[in-house]
Amino acid sequence: MFKHLFTPFQIGNMELRNRIVMLPMTTGYGEVDETVGDRFIAFFAARAEGGAGLIVIPFSPVAAGSPAEPGIFADRFLPGVSRLTAAIRAHGAKSSCQLITSYHVILGNGTPEAVGPSPVLNQILRRTPRALTVAEIKSIVAAYGSAARRVREGGFDALEVLVGGGYLLNRFLSPIANLREDEYGGSLENRLRIVREVVAAIRAAVGDDFPVGVRLNLDEQMPGGHTIAESVPVARALEEAGVNFIDSYTGWHEASVPTVAASVPKGGFAHLAGAIRGAVGIPVIAANRINDPFTAEKILSAGQADLVGMARALLADPELPNKALQGRTDEIVPCIACSRCLGEIMSIYKNWGDGTNAFCSVNPLAGREGERRLEPAGKSKNVFVVGGGPAGLEAARVAALRGHRVTLFEREGETGGWLRVGCLPPHKEEIAALAGSLTARAQKAGVEIRLRHEADPGTLAAAAPDALVFAAGASPLIPPIPGIDAPHVVPAEEILTGQKTVHGTVIVIGGGLVGCETAEFLLDRGAGVAAVTVLEMLDRMASTVSMTYRPFFLARLKEKGVRMETRTRVEEITAAGVRVNRGGVAELIAGDWVILAAGLKADPAAAERFRGVAPEFHAVGDCVHPRMIKEAVEEGFAAGMGL
Repeated sequence: MFKHLFTPFQIGNMELRNRIVMLPMTTGYGEVDETVGDRFIAFFAARAEGGAGLIVIPFSPVAAGSPAEPGIFADRFLPGVSRLTAAIRAHGAKSSCQLITSYHVILGNGTPEAVGPSPVLNQILRRTPRALTVAEIKSIVAAYGSAARRVREGGFDALEVLVGGGYLLNRFLSPIANLREDEYGGSLENRLRIVREVVAAIRAAVGDDFPVGVRLNLDEQMPGGHTIAESVPVARALEEAGVNFIDSYTGWHEASVPTVAASVPKGGFAHLAGAIRGAVGIPVIAANRINDPFTAEKILSAGQADLVGMARALLADPELPNKALQGRTDEIVPCIACSRCLGEIMSIYKNWGDGTNAFCSVNPLAGREGERRLEPAGKSKNVFVVGGGPAGLEAARVAALRGHRVTLFEREGETGGWLRVGCLPPHKEEIAALAGSLTARAQKAGVEIRLRHEADPGTLAAAAPDALVFAAGASPLIPPIPGIDAPHVVPAEEILTGQKTVHGTVIVIGGGLVGCETAEFLLDRGAGVAAVTVLEMLDRMASTVSMTYRPFFLARLKEKGVRMETRTRVEEITAAGVRVNRGGVAELIAGDWVILAAGLKADPAAAERFRGVAPEFHAVGDCVHPRMIKEAVEEGFAAGMGL
């Protein structure tokens, strides 16, 4: 099935067992003193055990004053680094250290400060960095060389330098941020100088036989920034400077173009890697929105890259490579591109020095590999699960894997719960894949799934289960608004599922994720829909969306013509539209149809009816309180572990 993906590959004297590269990803899993500890090691060891060929891990070559990435700027870091590389090697993978300098460094006075080539506003930090002096540039170059010596001593198999993301070295290379008039600014040759010097310092430290690469921003996605046209000569210059591979990168964190969001087509930037591969004679790694083995294989078979990089895909499922190799693709846990992991990490840069941790909406073990183990239960129990949504499926799967006999009751004709609706708006196809994966993994764990089965407390109690997990979900919230029962008022789920169609001017009540996605759905697929207005009584639209994706999402809605009104309280629905109050001012917003997207509500009484069915009872997911996928999966996992 994957004839290219699982063929060995060689970079210099480093032989990889396959073409899958785990790209560098900031996790926040390091220790407070910036060293590598058990948690960090367990996370990456799990990805090595899961079958990745090469694992690239970011480390800071200069002191920066934050545990965002662990440090490698002093010898005190070597014991932890050596444990890390040994753990990865023990599982048959190779490791590469990425040397990353983001926006801050600690220089003479011992205080972290934002620096750059020139005093050009950094929109992520919302401040203007101080321009580095030539002497400071030389000291940073020397620090890269010293760090490289530790990279090799610590047992890494390769090293790469990050020149992307709008971080420090990228800002030197870019004409947007580099306005210097000395030898480090002006011409492309001068702007590339610091990168060349860093590569030379690294090569001097590690020797000629150690693989050294550069993660290069091939298209900055910024007005006036480098495009692929400017990146081709840069890649050639790096090859001439002795670089052994190019790891592709796309975009600044400040760019208005998303690179990892669900709206980006799978493999959407692979053509950039292909352009570089056709211009140099060294291996090229493709990156961005490659989160399944089929996309990866397609890129390799098309000759767009020598290797394929994944980051969040392996955060979601560290076993993705092994599952693909073994033909278990239906069990792969898909990255749903919700960007919540990225949003958590990017908050570091706004509050430099504050600790944070990446988490995954679909993988409750991410970052907890060493503390949460699916070990057999002390006693096998007869477990009933009511509800086949994400919380119920995850609880059933984990319980079955631990040796319990599990039966899941689902009243609908298929599992998935609200995931079956959540996958219908534009760019949400991965939600359907998640529902399929949850179901397949539960069944293969041994869960008996009974569809079209309306669970009854009395009937279940008669079967005398040892434990019951109640995960029956929640129902749409119908707010007590006059006119809510009018025939032109339709629930959002009926629009998304195609049960009802609307036309003309449409008003959506509720500016959460569902309301905003329904608005986009209507404009993309609703024939005859002329205009859509979304009303939200709070001060933010789509407030639960990741901070790194929300601006792109709202900008897309605005571009499509969605009118979005916050701080707007709906007081009445009439035949002519909706009467609202905004800051004490009454207004009629005209509309032909009204769509309800006010959220979900739990029914505590339903859970209470089932509480006495079994001696052990757990309520999880939306039936407790409606939230996001992460909370449902997390609570289902915890329930399965607690049985």
